[in-house]
Amino acid sequence: MKGNFVEKITNMEDDFAKWYTDVVTKAELVDYSSVRGSMIIRPYGFAIWENIKNELDNRIKETGHENVYMPLFIPESLLQKEKDHIEGFAPEVAWVTHGGEEELTERLCVRPTSEVLFGEHYKDIIHSYRDLPKLYNQWANVVRWEKTTRPFLRTLEFLWQEGHTCHETEEDADKETVQMLRVYADICEQILAIPVIKGKKTEKEKFAGARYTYTIESLMHDGKALQSGTSHHLGDHFAKAFGIQFTDRNGTQSYVQQTSWGFTTRIIGAMIMVHGDDRGLVVPPRIAPTQVMIIPIAQHKEGVLDFTYELKKQLQTSFRTGLDASDKKPGWKFNEYEMKGIPVRLEVGPKDIEQKQVVLVRRDTGEKLAVPLDGLEQTIANLLHNIQENLLTKATEHREANTHIARDFDTFKKQANEQKTGFIKAMWCGDRVCEDFIKEETGATSRCMPFEQEKISDKCVCCDKEADALVYWAKAY
Repeated sequence: MKGNFVEKITNMEDDFAKWYTDVVTKAELVDYSSVRGSMIIRPYGFAIWENIKNELDNRIKETGHENVYMPLFIPESLLQKEKDHIEGFAPEVAWVTHGGEEELTERLCVRPTSEVLFGEHYKDIIHSYRDLPKLYNQWANVVRWEKTTRPFLRTLEFLWQEGHTCHETEEDADKETVQMLRVYADICEQILAIPVIKGKKTEKEKFAGARYTYTIESLMHDGKALQSGTSHHLGDHFAKAFGIQFTDRNGTQSYVQQTSWGFTTRIIGAMIMVHGDDRGLVVPPRIAPTQVMIIPIAQHKEGVLDFTYELKKQLQTSFRTGLDASDKKPGWKFNEYEMKGIPVRLEVGPKDIEQKQVVLVRRDTGEKLAVPLDGLEQTIANLLHNIQENLLTKATEHREANTHIARDFDTFKKQANEQKTGFIKAMWCGDRVCEDFIKEETGATSRCMPFEQEKISDKCVCCDKEADALVYWAKAY
């Protein structure tokens, strides 16, 4: 039975962008605000973010980091202290010029990121090697004045965490950079069921002011890539700009080595585009706000509602469990919770109660299972585990089926012009000219140089010069 929820969703193969917009609004994740490019994150969308945040925050703290909070505003003079940084963010900066009716003597930047704020603070609190490492993280909102926007994927304001750390040596900073990238990869793969490619950004694509940037890249259903998390080795660039020095173990003054790393609400957009289908969201069980939704059948009949309330009480000790006892028809409820991507729907009516069973419906496959009440908690636990694993398997298979090899530029261009471009693996000489030319000719950008390198050719796919670096290329969000 089709309800209005499903009938109004655009088919994802017909218009993927419209399908995405339909899903985020009709699944009640977001609403649009009166400010262009800003989104209202509704309770269901925010509950998903909270679950992701809690999983990540636990891992951040397990690795020895502490949470802090920095101001929203940055004086222009402070931002100007790091030249590469301000140039990289200048087009996206929002400025405050007035306080009340008075014009400010100095403009204030609404933070696009907080490297300079942490730099100013670290200068005051780090004096000796005994003060290191400093492992700070903050959960905050940031503002970047984007020209084109889409809910979760690119908005003027978004939520994230940003880690900022200081270390004695380059090696210590590199270990930190790698460690946090692995934390991000674990969150994506084990919690969100999104497979990722781990690698290093090119000089062109690295974070402004960084020595180098590590990234995790994921592939969406439509064949476009999404940068899903980044970790930056900042070296001593910011330390020199802000005078963050310490007395080292030899008694001399040294500059700290810094890192920064961030993970944002855009990962919800990735979850939607990796797992969603023409019925709406498919939410991985480990971050689903509701893992099991109980739907009473023929609830007007004696004993049915009482039974479902008791069942909810029993299950909610082990699972995030909901119960819809509203007057809506069961078919409407089925469509509504399919749209919201609830991993397991539990149906129970008079006949089921009589037979001491319930019906479980998987959101990922639509499979219906009549299962006995005896051992129900274990059955559901196994089912949720299987759904989580199946989502990761399906997403990995999709990525592999849409990862291609190009050894010459004609092959590269042909693949880049396919409707679902996917990842293109090709060798690169390291010359920025080739990287720019590839983007101009095909629209594909370098996503990363993967940590696990292959040598599929001896020559650059663009200029035929000798090449040692394998790069993943793709059109991207």
